[in-house]
Amino acid sequence: MEAAVSAAKQAFASWSQTSILSRQQIMFKFQNIIRSNMRRLAESITSEQGKTLADAEGDVLRGLQVVEHCCGITSLQLGETLPGIAKEMDTISMKVPLGVCAGITPFNFPAMIPLWMFPLAIVCGNTFVLKPSERDPGATMLLVEMLRDCGCPEGVVNVIHGQHNSVNFICDHPDVKAISFVGSDTAGKHIYERGSKNGKRVQSNMGAKNHGVVMPDANKEHALNQLVGAAFGAAGQRCMALSTAIFVGESKHWIDDLVEKAKSLNVNAGHEPGADLGPVISPAAKNRVVDLIQSGVDEGAEIRLDGRNIRVAGYEKGNFVGPTILTKVKPNMKCYKEEIFGPVLVVLTTDTLDEAIDIINANPYGNGTAVFTSNGATARKFTHNVDVGQIGVNVPIPVPLPMFSFTGSRGSFLGDANFYGKSGISFYTQVKTVTQLWRETDASFSKGSTTAMPVMQ
Repeated sequence: MEAAVSAAKQAFASWSQTSILSRQQIMFKFQNIIRSNMRRLAESITSEQGKTLADAEGDVLRGLQVVEHCCGITSLQLGETLPGIAKEMDTISMKVPLGVCAGITPFNFPAMIPLWMFPLAIVCGNTFVLKPSERDPGATMLLVEMLRDCGCPEGVVNVIHGQHNSVNFICDHPDVKAISFVGSDTAGKHIYERGSKNGKRVQSNMGAKNHGVVMPDANKEHALNQLVGAAFGAAGQRCMALSTAIFVGESKHWIDDLVEKAKSLNVNAGHEPGADLGPVISPAAKNRVVDLIQSGVDEGAEIRLDGRNIRVAGYEKGNFVGPTILTKVKPNMKCYKEEIFGPVLVVLTTDTLDEAIDIINANPYGNGTAVFTSNGATARKFTHNVDVGQIGVNVPIPVPLPMFSFTGSRGSFLGDANFYGKSGISFYTQVKTVTQLWRETDASFSKGSTTAMPVMQ
């Protein structure tokens, strides 16, 4: 691990001085090689993590979009200038790299989350140490090999492996200037506190409890289809999974149809044709999901669809949990308060939109939410009054594209600058301001000239 940080520190001396055009060219090549190898990356993800191939390709694509955005670094990293701020005096501000940065990534998006981090960091002129999840590091290793094939110099991106000791090493090492983290609450709070105490910048994306509000005037088929996909896709192992549904007023009569749609999903190994969702990541994860389902039943919820005892032919020892729907859930129940991170949808009902908004705002998390409605006034009221960082209107998983930023809030995020977009550039750079005085009376002139075309490199 020490060798990785040492290599990154050594590489920073030259990489930070490499022209922005040269760094941009590597991003052009990197996005092309990722696009050409999407299937290979997806197959690696499916074999290690278990999600379906279609979902794994989406994992790669959303990361690739960040790399494509990095290709615009010549605009993204522009500074500011104000000439003539005083007589013969100009002020210039520049966005300059920090040094060695580090990333700690989760198991659920083995390609997308690393691609949120190291491409943006290095195109800004930083070097990077990446610790992927020990459960599925294969995609990260493939991506770093591809980056090397693009001509990225040795030491610019380095990978370490491990668990707690590796995390603490990153938090404590004096040469690491900034840490990016996506994962659980417990780890995220630990990394933010430990890293911040050691003087590092930290951005920490953590847990979530995302609510989908269904209004009676919504397009019924669209709303229910989107709910099913967002709740059960990737076996519910998404920080933006729509794991909680609130049916407002008469829309509660649609719950029976929701159950029927969920029943039709095909649970199978991720590489099998036609699979809609695969297994959860481990036996421990399955046991936790099953226990949280049972806690809901014990506290008075009604289990309308029970996926705990599903058996998948040919994969009888797999970590499968089928789509599960709990209704009559109350906000004081454990199954509501905790992030289940499995294919479980908890369902609440309210009489009014105001009640639904109150439930969402009382929840400590603020990652994402969505409202399904055909009424513009309802949508506007919801988006203005709900205290959540990312809001969808008839969009179940409102993860912004990389020209914006991933803006989870409240209990879902610790830090001052969010991932990718303008916030990501701010996180991986610091502003250096130069005020300079050049007196006109001191001007001198050279007599040499050339007729060659000027070229910048």
